[in-house]
Amino acid sequence: MAALRDPDAIPVSYEKLPGDGETLLRSGLSLRHMRMIAALDDHGRVSAAAQVMNISQPAASRMIAEMEAVLDVKLCERLPRGVTLTPYGQALARRARSILLEMLEADREIAELKAGKGGSVFLGAVTAPAIELAVPAIREIRRIYPRIEITMQVETSNVLARELIASRHDFIIARIPDDLNPRLFESRVIGVEKACLIVRRGHPLAGGNMVRLEDTAAYDWVFQSGGSPLRQAMESNFLNRNIALPDRILNTSSLLLTLVMVAQSDAIAPVSVQVAKFIQNPDGLAGAIDVVQTEFDIEVRPYSLITVRNRVLSPAAKMLHDFILREVG
Repeated sequence: MAALRDPDAIPVSYEKLPGDGETLLRSGLSLRHMRMIAALDDHGRVSAAAQVMNISQPAASRMIAEMEAVLDVKLCERLPRGVTLTPYGQALARRARSILLEMLEADREIAELKAGKGGSVFLGAVTAPAIELAVPAIREIRRIYPRIEITMQVETSNVLARELIASRHDFIIARIPDDLNPRLFESRVIGVEKACLIVRRGHPLAGGNMVRLEDTAAYDWVFQSGGSPLRQAMESNFLNRNIALPDRILNTSSLLLTLVMVAQSDAIAPVSVQVAKFIQNPDGLAGAIDVVQTEFDIEVRPYSLITVRNRVLSPAAKMLHDFILREVG
């Protein structure tokens, strides 16, 4: 079956190349095909991918058939609910994201040149380095280059790493999740996070006396999700001392909800020392929160400055990335 040609097809006027690269270069696969395989990978349903592409479901099915005919492999398997990509489909989706990212960067760079802007950066960070590193770096960069547009997401490492792979961030300050292949990333350790326990002012555990871990188990706790390094570090403290884990737990990744729960109840929450200092500091939030003086330490895994391997940063993103590196020495 001959490949269907598309107006925005990847150029095919290449000289004959040796080896396996010839098929795709001459195939007529288009950017629309790249968007389709990426959308299938994101959503796991043909109907959802069609909606993202703003086409009908039959048209989406035809696009999938076109790609499979060109490559002579099966790209996805039908399931009772949705589809799953085969290893061939996963390989194409991974490369498609790189192609689409480069086109997005080209579009962004051209638009910024036309508008006279200084560029844009998308980054993510876990809470502690967001406060300690990212915010001061952004403030300084914006002072020197006021036309740079910066977007930052503060989330858990699990979320940020997947957003980075999906090309929604230029780089992140976080930790590589255990369930992702570290070879996908370039990373450099830039800091160690220490944590503490916070309670409302006037809490029975506040007041400066040293608190044992067993004294905390009877209270409500506010934790991040089970896979977060801070949650794991806190639970390790309980398990290493043969103390039963708390029974009454609210799980949330929202720092705002954490602070509301602590301020309005007797709940305890582990947070990074940087967050606690910012909440208490008159130059920060000057909040009615106390840090519990504990007989134990809460040490969290180091965090890193992370990019996707072999992905080139835009000039604005590289400037902020390198500025943060210089700041940490």
